[in-house]
Amino acid sequence: MHHFTRHSYAADNPLTRLDARVKLLCALALLVMVLSCKGFVFPLLVAGMCVALCLGMGVRLKLLAVRFAEPLFIAVMVVILKTFFSGKAPLFAVDLLGYEIIGYRDGLAEGCRIASRIAGAVSVVALLGFSTSFTDLMAALAWLRVPRGFIEIALFAWRYLFVLFDDAQVVYSAQKNRLGYVGYRRGLRSFGTLAGTLVIKAFDNSQTVTTAMVQRGYDGTMPMLKQKPFRAAEIILSLLFVVGMGIVWRTI
Repeated sequence: MHHFTRHSYAADNPLTRLDARVKLLCALALLVMVLSCKGFVFPLLVAGMCVALCLGMGVRLKLLAVRFAEPLFIAVMVVILKTFFSGKAPLFAVDLLGYEIIGYRDGLAEGCRIASRIAGAVSVVALLGFSTSFTDLMAALAWLRVPRGFIEIALFAWRYLFVLFDDAQVVYSAQKNRLGYVGYRRGLRSFGTLAGTLVIKAFDNSQTVTTAMVQRGYDGTMPMLKQKPFRAAEIILSLLFVVGMGIVWRTI
């Protein structure tokens, strides 16, 4: 939650000052290169570069570890499943409780390629998120002609996620002060009450917000941020970067 409430981690960093549309296009180009790469060196190179840029912007290593924990877990599971359940060339065999488990060389290689793509793609998205505010990113998506309904739903969800989070903190603190989480059964009962309360509050907030927006002239469309003209220096540098990464992608 703390990450989403901040617009950037380093306001004086050149990457955060870059036009959101330029960053979005560069990120999309990198994602295409990472996902279409046949090897695993280029995706890992992109992942290392993105992580280094995140650290250079002041993102804490602990926060990066939390952000990468779930994708890396999925990557590890993919490697394990590919190693033992895919392939034809045996690499090793393990006797476990009378069952012979065989690991395959080509399965391991394919799993490593998929895992590297996961790491590279997640790193690109993380760098884009850390260096771009949510509203700027939504404005860039609107400029890219992403369906307006998707953008409006994302804006509403982003805004009222924090409202529900604040309501949940208030209810949780009240329950905890009344020993609502002492014991397993009482804790489950309190958690169920908390979930039900949040559903009711979300429904009440939706009605209140709808009435307030209609009274203020809401006609079904939300105004977006006005985009500034592109700067020639940003376009040239971004093109050089994408072309350079493309050369590396073709070489490796």
